[in-house]
Amino acid sequence: MHLPFDNTYDALPDRFHSRQPPVPVARPDLVAVNDALAAKLGLDAEALRTPEGVAMLAGNTVPEGAAPLAQAYAGHQFGGWVPQLGDGRAILLGEVLTDTGRYDIQLKGAGRTPFSRGGDGRAWLGPVLREYVVSEAMAALGIPTTRALAAVTTGEDVLREAPLPGAVLTRVARSHIRVGTFQYFAARRDTEALELLTQHVIDRHYPGAGDAWGLLDAVIGAQADLVARWMGVGFIHGVMNTDNMAVSGETIDYGPCAFMDDYDAMRVFSSIDRGGRYAYARQPDVAAWNLAQFASALLPVLGDEETAIPRATEMIHGFGARFQDAWLDVFRAKLGLATAEEDDPDLIEGLLDRMAAARADFTLTFRGLVDGSARERFGDPAAFDQWAQAWEARLAREGTDATTARDRMRRANPAIIPRNHRIEQVIAAAVTGDYAPFHAINAALASPFDDHPAFAAPPLEGEVVTATFCGT
Repeated sequence: MHLPFDNTYDALPDRFHSRQPPVPVARPDLVAVNDALAAKLGLDAEALRTPEGVAMLAGNTVPEGAAPLAQAYAGHQFGGWVPQLGDGRAILLGEVLTDTGRYDIQLKGAGRTPFSRGGDGRAWLGPVLREYVVSEAMAALGIPTTRALAAVTTGEDVLREAPLPGAVLTRVARSHIRVGTFQYFAARRDTEALELLTQHVIDRHYPGAGDAWGLLDAVIGAQADLVARWMGVGFIHGVMNTDNMAVSGETIDYGPCAFMDDYDAMRVFSSIDRGGRYAYARQPDVAAWNLAQFASALLPVLGDEETAIPRATEMIHGFGARFQDAWLDVFRAKLGLATAEEDDPDLIEGLLDRMAAARADFTLTFRGLVDGSARERFGDPAAFDQWAQAWEARLAREGTDATTARDRMRRANPAIIPRNHRIEQVIAAAVTGDYAPFHAINAALASPFDDHPAFAAPPLEGEVVTATFCGT
């Protein structure tokens, strides 16, 4: 099968990666192909559905022009330093160059690599479907993200708590280069590799950056924008380790991720985040911490340390203001506002505080501003009414009429999100061989700003998901 590969990461020195093919599986079977993404990449979706295509998506054959490899990186995991991580269950097939840019094509769950650290290098079906659903939903919401091109089952069980059906996800990204990739070489005092990596990322992602200082500035800006967008849809990444922060500014690695139902600023879902390090409201602070590690890794290529350290420190300290500006842009749009006023943060926080006190559903409250149903989310509607008076006065001051405000809010406030209980239902059905719920939720989430009543409701009492798992 032909893919238009144009590989550049493979051209970097051997210490950047381990070249190896994916490990074949027993009986690959197709679950889904993302036709729209295939077209964007210039690929033939129907060819991907053929036995030859499915064999490639499972890792049983390597297409012509591919340069399969596992990338090396390190990282801080929950604040603890791990000097060697790397792709322990993923193989980068190569890169395709399209009219819209360069993209990696990677097989996730493709078998053991030198970075597997005792793992089997496989993935089971549940996390593959979770990442497919959530990453595609994020793309439809307009949030930078890796994408899902296809999912296949392997015909083999993987052993976790119990035998579970294996699967492989074909993931697409502008690149899979992480903060941890830079940390890997900084820890080894490999300045030559840092220089090569810095130039590679500038050429690939930020051609206007010019040098390492420009790259640091660009990555800070990209992360400020990304995390603000997460906050705007109630998304909690769950495992914001430095090896899970892509320098491209894309959301990467959907392990124990979740979307909030009722609003709680300190909401945590990840079963391994016992201290709440990656709670919803702490995500901006964690992003700043991760960026500080990125700046530290870049120091050898930033020039003289005596002047570089204070300058880099000042840039990292500037993340907070850049994030706040991006966050205000996101939430002003959610309130239908087109201008800026000094008291807007108080207006936004005023609603969020009332939502927290009422345990109001995040998505449905903001969507309810569009059709007037938001007050129904409050046990004491008077609390909402008091806030709404200030909001309506704010709209009036900028001269925004109700119709214009509703149009803005409809474009900023999704009607549906990939709710946790729905994803659990999808996975439970898929394990029995029923993929209808998976296809149905993907179809709805492709247009999240349209009304889809069947997928809008929050969970019933017995459906509430309180913990999510990495589940690799």
